[in-house]
Amino acid sequence: MAELTTKRRNDLAPSKFALPGDRKYPIPDKAHARNALARASQMVKAGKLSSSSAAKVRAKAHAMLNK
Repeated sequence: MAELTTKRRNDLAPSKFALPGDRKYPIPDKAHARNALARASQMVKAGKLSSSSAAKVRAKAHAMLNK
């Protein structure tokens, strides 16, 4: 996975995040999309992410992976 530095993450457009309002789960490339899927799943199991937010992450990540 390509390193996503703080500067590069801060420069990303909101559309490059699965949850743009919170700027969470950046998905600028396919590797980050796969990571977002895994992390969202972990956060749902830990009770830190709602099922509806996880569905948004999955939808955005799958859209990136199917490009």
